[in-house]
Amino acid sequence: MLISLTYITLSGLILGYVCKKLHFPSLFGMIIAGILIGPHMLNIIDSSILDISAEIRKIALIIILIRAGLKLSLDDLKKVGRPAILMCFLPATLEVIGMVLLAPPILGISVLEAAILGSVIAAVSPAVIVPRMIKLIDENYGSKKSIPQMILAGASVDDVFVIVLFTTFTSLALGGSISVKSFIAIPVSIVVGVLVGIITGLLLYLFFNKFHMRDSVKVIILLGICFALTTAEDKWGKIIPFASLIAVMAIGSVIKKKKQQLATRLSGKFDKLWVAAEIFLFVLVGASVEIETLKSAGLSAVILIMCVLVFRMLGVFLCMLGTKLNKKERLFCMLAYTPKATVQAAIGGLPLAMGLACGSVVLMVSVVAIMITAPLGAFAIDITYKKFLENN
Repeated sequence: MLISLTYITLSGLILGYVCKKLHFPSLFGMIIAGILIGPHMLNIIDSSILDISAEIRKIALIIILIRAGLKLSLDDLKKVGRPAILMCFLPATLEVIGMVLLAPPILGISVLEAAILGSVIAAVSPAVIVPRMIKLIDENYGSKKSIPQMILAGASVDDVFVIVLFTTFTSLALGGSISVKSFIAIPVSIVVGVLVGIITGLLLYLFFNKFHMRDSVKVIILLGICFALTTAEDKWGKIIPFASLIAVMAIGSVIKKKKQQLATRLSGKFDKLWVAAEIFLFVLVGASVEIETLKSAGLSAVILIMCVLVFRMLGVFLCMLGTKLNKKERLFCMLAYTPKATVQAAIGGLPLAMGLACGSVVLMVSVVAIMITAPLGAFAIDITYKKFLENN
């Protein structure tokens, strides 16, 4: 196992550095590293690591969402208002609609199968988007109009909405029925997640104020509580709908609201943790990519992905209506809301495992979506934010 960790860290660092020097996002190099050392090519990663890769990716996601919360100003988010709420579901809804309209004629699948495919593909990747929005906040690009804050909030809730859709559509395909309860669970899980995050954040703030300890110890306590929250969702989420990842970000936001100086210090600690977490996240995403599936993906899958992205970008454009954002800022939001990676890697293979006829198609398109949108979306953010956003 130890030598596998060496392969993951060194290959991710080296290929990430090479891509950065070539003016590509470093995450693209990390994904390529994962493909090369993964089970479908060189096969030099120990199976024990692959068995827990989903948990490792979730840990990395928790770290980046804590970072986001510690930098997310609740006051700035309140200023955004309606567009931030719409970003949570409207772009994903339009992308699913686009998939339902286009996938049957392009791929020859049924409408229900297209809906399942759409619910997998429609989720954006917080792992790609969040660190870039944090960078924008740190450099004060777009912060005056709360653009990165809006995208941060939307990206975290978007996944909750899409995963509920996926569960509903796959249940229907397996012979179940559409339950009103499953759709009610969407707002309930978001509200409960926010409330749990606020309460936990307040308790942590009081605890840190009362007991003196090093910031490193505070980081360990914060991580432990966030791990417990995600575990609670896995165990009891069906009984009480609960979006733990939203709670994680809310905890950081409350700490920032109550004590800015503490949030800044903790954020610096999590910035260092993210250096390692990012490598593991994207190398393991790459390791989950099946080469044979990627080879079998024809031009039709690429065309489909590009077409449904137009629907997503239209959804973002509609969210921006009535705001004070100019054309360049709106275009930036549309581009920034396209990357996909973590959710597709996590659930792209589930329909196949369930025995659904569309399983291989869903997996194929998921792989294509990761390989196209993760690097291109990250690249689009990196090259446009200084040109399209104001430096405040």
